[in-house]
Amino acid sequence: MQRPQPPAWKRVVRIGAAVLFAGWLVSLGAVIVWGWRDTARPAGAIVVLGAAQYAGRPSPVLRARLDHAIDLWNRGLATQLVVTGGTGAGDTTSEAAVGRRYAMQHGVPEAAIVLEAEGRTTAESMRAMAAMMRAEGRDSVILVSDPFHMLRLTILARASGLTPLLSPTRNSPISASWREQWAYWLSESVKAPLALVGSGGN
Repeated sequence: MQRPQPPAWKRVVRIGAAVLFAGWLVSLGAVIVWGWRDTARPAGAIVVLGAAQYAGRPSPVLRARLDHAIDLWNRGLATQLVVTGGTGAGDTTSEAAVGRRYAMQHGVPEAAIVLEAEGRTTAESMRAMAAMMRAEGRDSVILVSDPFHMLRLTILARASGLTPLLSPTRNSPISASWREQWAYWLSESVKAPLALVGSGGN
């Protein structure tokens, strides 16, 4: 005796769920693969994505990003260093301003540093930075952030008309913890597809 076939709507739901799951697996794999890519070469600017700052001092995550970007600048890969990040709730200074001060303390001249201090999210910072770069006739940028960030940054940069080169930091505290890395990978596996369809996320 044949087993009764499930209703058509159930079959559609199952197929849809399988497609979504497969798409999510592809996204997660892409996030991890992009995090291992380093394509840094001479470009129009080095762009540091912001992270938390505490009373004017960069958090360990922000400091790791800045140290990596300063190393790229010292290698002569760009003449301009762009620091991004706005002012969070309760803060009296922006992540970008903290980044500029740290970079200057480590040998980068003030004239070489550009601030993007308005963006409160990754997407906002990328759009504002891209507008600044295009206004100066620069279209290639080296993006510096944690590895988990690289795929979404690539999507946002390309959507803004830039040519992104990637150089993730390898000494962030996040990279030292597998639990934290997985949490960020899982989060980005959802945020990256959203960026692809036009919603940049945080």
